[in-house]
Amino acid sequence: MSEPKAHVIDDDEAARDALVFLLFAADVPAASYASAGEFLAVAKEARGCVVTDVRMPEMDGLELIRRLKQIGVVLPVIVMTGHADVPLAVEAMKAGVTDFLEKPFDDDEMLGAIRRALATGGMGEAREAERLEVATRMARLSSREHDVWIGLIAGNANKVIAYDLGISPRTVEIYRANLMTKMQAGSLSELVRMAMIAGVA
Repeated sequence: MSEPKAHVIDDDEAARDALVFLLFAADVPAASYASAGEFLAVAKEARGCVVTDVRMPEMDGLELIRRLKQIGVVLPVIVMTGHADVPLAVEAMKAGVTDFLEKPFDDDEMLGAIRRALATGGMGEAREAERLEVATRMARLSSREHDVWIGLIAGNANKVIAYDLGISPRTVEIYRANLMTKMQAGSLSELVRMAMIAGVA
């Protein structure tokens, strides 16, 4: 049985090598693969977690997740994307992804996500604690802030949200800033992740 490690899958060689270098520098065991197919060939023996780009030729990250389920491989999956594609993030989270990070990602944010994924021992308890924490933050939102959150999760721009809610784009920006502060979210992808944990999306 191989040791638990981060299995990095990305068709972009430079991005793949940079992430593996970051992990080795942080003493996190890692292996890299140029394609989803390359990883699938060894997936049944793999332990640890999967870090995959969502947009790749031949087989994308979401298809990889479906294939892993089909062959009975259950590993935490972190999805990376160079596109701020919110509906895709929601689809990925529904497919069972544990984290969603936009490129260029913050190194500490990525390391934190991978370390959480590798520490799968108390995953159930940790996820429940996280759900309760998200629910606590949600309780602080006004109804309008919640409406803006729903609009953002749907992938709508501020102008579209403003039109749907009958308010100005500037007001949406204020609600959005309040939402990020109250939910303690550093990025749109974090908001999406929280929405999935809370069952909002």
